[in-house]
Amino acid sequence: MAINALNSAASGLSALDTALDVTANNLANVNTPGYKASRTNFQDLLYIEKEQPGTRNVNDDQRPIGLYVGLGVKVSGTQLEFTQGAPQFTGRPLDATIEGEGFFQVGVGDALGGTAYTRAGNFALNKDGELVMANDQGRRLQPVISIPSDATNLTISSDGKVLYTAPGSTEQTEAGRLELATFPNPAGLRQIGENLYTQTDASGTPTTGDAGTDQRGTILQGSLESSNVDPTRELIDLIRTQRAFEMNSQTIRAADESLRTISQLRR
Repeated sequence: MAINALNSAASGLSALDTALDVTANNLANVNTPGYKASRTNFQDLLYIEKEQPGTRNVNDDQRPIGLYVGLGVKVSGTQLEFTQGAPQFTGRPLDATIEGEGFFQVGVGDALGGTAYTRAGNFALNKDGELVMANDQGRRLQPVISIPSDATNLTISSDGKVLYTAPGSTEQTEAGRLELATFPNPAGLRQIGENLYTQTDASGTPTTGDAGTDQRGTILQGSLESSNVDPTRELIDLIRTQRAFEMNSQTIRAADESLRTISQLRR
């Protein structure tokens, strides 16, 4: 009946509205360092089974196909795409890009698990000389790395060593290491904003270690990893979503006309 068409089209509009929100967020973050685009996944809903394939008729012939009427669609999830973003060279000594797999670790409150993970390498120093994220929260890197205020010639090596030269010295001193974390399933991480992710049962337990070891990426100083959002693809998805929205709207109009016609048959 047309009522099923109304419900299916309504579910399509709801799912497409969610897809539009995801696309809009991707485009809004096209310049966010280390941002990873999300993809909207859809799945169909239950079916009304009117005829089952393989049943036999009165002539004992087997039915080659079934007769099913679907009840619509829903968004099954949003999938993070952890493809590498292009390095954007800044020349700032505290900017760092991970070339390959891995996440920087930062401290967060106990309510968020104590440790969060990020691909954004725009760092700064707080008043105590600790290396922190250069955002409104200033989350500290883990393990904590402190650099004296009078340090010069700050260097971050490819394996994550943070080195500086103290006044009156010609040798560099190691302040600490940028340890990286990897996950069995990074797409299962929880997004909490601030360019941060937290561990979930789906992501698996992180493995931490030095950059460049055990298939972890290396560190490139003086650059930031750009967002991996492809504006052209997102705009194409935006147009496709808009056209699909219009088609589902037309389905609702057609179903409404059918129901109006049926209601007028009694007159």
